[in-house]
Amino acid sequence: MLLRREFLLLIDIQQRGTYMIFELNQKEPEMFSGDLLVYFIRETEGKTVPCLSKVVRRELKQAWKSGDFTGKKGQSFLFYPSATAKHSAAYRVLAVGLGKAADESDKNALREQIRLAAGTAVQQAAGLKVTSLMAVLPEKTGLEDSEVAECLTEGLILGSYRFDKYKSKKEDQEEQPTIEAFSLQVGTLNPKAAQEGMSLGKKAATAACRARDMANEPGNGWPPAKFAEFGQRLAQKHKLSCEIIEKDAMKKLGMGGILGVNQGSALPPKLVILKYEGGKKTDPTLMLVGKGLTFDSGGISLKPGLGMEDMKYDMCGGAAVICAMQAIAQEQPKGINVVALVPSTENLPASTALKPGDIITHYNGKTSEIINTDAEGRLILADALAYGIEKYTPDAVIDLATLTGAVIVGLGHHRTGLMATDDSLADQLLAAGDRAGEPLWRLPLGPEYSEQIKSQVADVKNIGGRGAGSITAAAYLQEFVGDTPWAHLDIAGTAWNFTEKTYIPKGPSGIAVRTLVDLVRHWQGKKKEV
Repeated sequence: MLLRREFLLLIDIQQRGTYMIFELNQKEPEMFSGDLLVYFIRETEGKTVPCLSKVVRRELKQAWKSGDFTGKKGQSFLFYPSATAKHSAAYRVLAVGLGKAADESDKNALREQIRLAAGTAVQQAAGLKVTSLMAVLPEKTGLEDSEVAECLTEGLILGSYRFDKYKSKKEDQEEQPTIEAFSLQVGTLNPKAAQEGMSLGKKAATAACRARDMANEPGNGWPPAKFAEFGQRLAQKHKLSCEIIEKDAMKKLGMGGILGVNQGSALPPKLVILKYEGGKKTDPTLMLVGKGLTFDSGGISLKPGLGMEDMKYDMCGGAAVICAMQAIAQEQPKGINVVALVPSTENLPASTALKPGDIITHYNGKTSEIINTDAEGRLILADALAYGIEKYTPDAVIDLATLTGAVIVGLGHHRTGLMATDDSLADQLLAAGDRAGEPLWRLPLGPEYSEQIKSQVADVKNIGGRGAGSITAAAYLQEFVGDTPWAHLDIAGTAWNFTEKTYIPKGPSGIAVRTLVDLVRHWQGKKKEV
C-alpha cells in the first residue's frame, strides 16, 4: 500500500550532473523489484534472526547459527532470492549488521549506529552496479521514528558520495554506475515521522556533499569568484539576500587583513554575505563566518612543496558556512535570523605579496605585525568578524577555519577544536556536534594566551610562538569580537582525513555543515529587548 501522497525528494548531485531520487513508501519490501533490498539486523544473543522478513530469516538461518553473520557492526550478508525464494522480487537482498544495542540513554551513539550501517550498505552497493536501492527502516532502535529516517538518509547520501568530475572515461573502461534511486520502506515506523526525518536528513547531507564538492575542486576550479557565484545562486533560489563586497569597497572600508593576504594574487578577493531572516527583529541573530582561502601556498613564508596540493582544502570553513546556509534556506526555521560571511582570496608569493615584518591595519583600526605570512586565515577572518559584528549586531558569532596544524597535533583527525568566550554557546555547539557525529573538544582561552600575541611595534602580531598555536590563533580572533558571545572552530584536522567511517570518504569530509544545521534546529537564543 502506497502512502496517499508519495513523497519524492530530488537531490541535485553537483559532481554527477544528475538527480538522485529519494522515495518514501509503504510497499511491502517483497514487492520491490529493484537492484538491492537492504535490511538492518541487530546483534543479539538470540538463536533466531531478529528480522520481520521470513525470506531473510530463512536465508540467514545457517549463517547466523554458524556465526558467519551475527549482526555485528560492519558485517553484511548478500543473497539472491530469485534463485531460492518465491517471496521476494528484488534482484539482491543485503543484510547489514547494526551492532549491539547501545545504551538507550546515549541517543547520539544510536544515531551514529544508523549512519554507519547505511554507509556499509552503500559501500556494498557500489561494487554491485546497483542503480536502485530500497532500505527498510529498522525498528526498536531506541530512537524516535523521525531520527531513524533522518540518520539513515544521511548515511545513504553521505556514503554514496564520490567526485569524478575531472576523470575521463577510457574506451576500454566500463563506466561505474551510481545509485540513482533510493527508496525508504517505513517498516513498522510512523510514515509521517519517517517522512519528516527523511526530509531533514536529505537537506543536511546534501549540503555536506556540496561542501565536499567545493573542497574537491582544484584551486583553478574554485577561485574566490566561485563563492560569490554560489552565494548569488542560493539567494535567487531561496529566501536569502546576498551581498558581495569587492576589492575597491574593501579598500574604502579599510579591510587590511583581506587585502594584505590578497596582495600576491592576480585574482581579486571577495567577501560574500548571505542573510536569512526567519524571525522578527526581536528574534536572535546568529552570525557565521567561514575562512574561504581557495589556495594557500603560505605566501612569502612558503610552505614545503610536499603535500602543498592539499592546500586547495583551505576553504573548507567557507564551504561549511555557505552550504549550511543552503540547508537553512531550504528549511526556513522560525524564530532565528542567520547571517553568513565568507572572506575569500588566495595566498600566493609574488613581488607584491605581504612580507614578514609588514604591518597592516584591520577593519576595526587594530594594527597587526605580520610575523609569518602563512598565518593568513586569522587575517581575513578578523576583518569579516569586525565588520559583521558592527553591521549586523549579532547575538552570537561562530567562525570556522582550517586554521592551524597545531590542532592536529593536539586532537588528531578525530575532533574539531573549539574555543569560546560563552559557555552556553560552547555547550550548544558540543551538543550539536555529538548529534551530527562530528565531535568537538573545547580548549581554553585566557589573557595568558593573549599575552603571546602582543607586538612591540603594533597592537598584535599574527603568531604567538610554537606553544599553544591553536589557542593563540583563536586569541588573535578574539581581539575582533568584543563582548559578543563567540566561538571558534578549528577544523584543520577534521575537514579532510576525518576519522574513517563508512559514510565519510577519503579527502574532504564536509565537516561542520551538519553541525551548524543541527545547531540552528535546536537553537536556544534569547529574544532581544525592545
